[in-house]
Amino acid sequence: MNDKSRSQSLALAAVFSGYGQPFRLEEFSIPQPGRGELLVDIACSTICGSDLHTWHGRRMEPTPCILGHEIVGRIAAFGNDAPRTDLRGHSLQVGDRITWTIAASCGECFFCKNGLPQKCEHLFKYGHNAIAPGKEFSGGFAECCILTPGTGIVKLPDGLSDMIAAPANCAVSTVAAALRMSGTVEGATIAVLGCGVLGVNAIAMARYLGAAQVIACDVSVERIAVAGRFGATDFAEPDDLRVMLQDLTSGRGADISLEFSGAAAAAAGAIAATRTGGVAVIAGTTTPGANLQLDANDLVRRMLTIRGLHNYGPQDLLTAVDFLSATADSVPYDDLSGGSFALVDIEKAFAASSELPGRRVAVIP
Repeated sequence: MNDKSRSQSLALAAVFSGYGQPFRLEEFSIPQPGRGELLVDIACSTICGSDLHTWHGRRMEPTPCILGHEIVGRIAAFGNDAPRTDLRGHSLQVGDRITWTIAASCGECFFCKNGLPQKCEHLFKYGHNAIAPGKEFSGGFAECCILTPGTGIVKLPDGLSDMIAAPANCAVSTVAAALRMSGTVEGATIAVLGCGVLGVNAIAMARYLGAAQVIACDVSVERIAVAGRFGATDFAEPDDLRVMLQDLTSGRGADISLEFSGAAAAAAGAIAATRTGGVAVIAGTTTPGANLQLDANDLVRRMLTIRGLHNYGPQDLLTAVDFLSATADSVPYDDLSGGSFALVDIEKAFAASSELPGRRVAVIP
């Protein structure tokens, strides 16, 4: 947050009012954090695919709102009874650079108590809520953000840049959850369908965790090239994936198939590519209409496990940050950068992001 905004007790935000309408740059009073809350000065937010879907009208969010949930910031103030330690138990202080879970959960409802905090009955999701007077700063495309009780916070290591760290709390944590749900990764043959930001991070994380073979599948030659730099061992177009896997595995197929493309055909392809007794995780489809046809007999006889994944749990954010820290010097994360724009140029940032699929464009207050 700049000195002028701080001295005037105002902070700037880019307000989204709905599809087809330009962002409104508005100043709001900087809130004092309430009980259990933290005030964070935002350092960097990256534009996620879901932000673009909302901007293009393919996904509905309550409006007006402040979009953005892949965020890095520094603690500016603590409210009474706000957490003073992060998810690791490390102490938190004003000035610490942090990221946090995409959502805050209550910890007490049925879903929270049964390992699905991202489906909390009282969920608060950053960048997905309508603003209200005194409750404006709930998304990343602003100069500050209020963290609500139930948010998982992670202090970031000094060696991890803002640009690499920002996607941790959405894209990379979702990848971590997908691999956690998949079972044993070490020594496995894994097919990754959809090689955008999630897909190539899945390739890199699978190799980091010891996967023997990771097959990248995408229709884009450019994305396949990036997948190779992120550690893919083999490459296939969608129509060729099943035959390639059979050749690589003596006819069995992939131990694990991960779908990150959002296309129904890719979800069907992931299921078809998976060996008998294997696991297919479908994580890319977050808008309605991607209908699948399944042969129940085939599902039974192949003893398949098919798992849907939406978002992640706090432990996955820890895994994501650890992974990014460990691989920051060995994985070419700069290949995923689409550049950066000032908050006042938010329209240009979204336009650029729309032209750069598979890249992350950063918005810097």
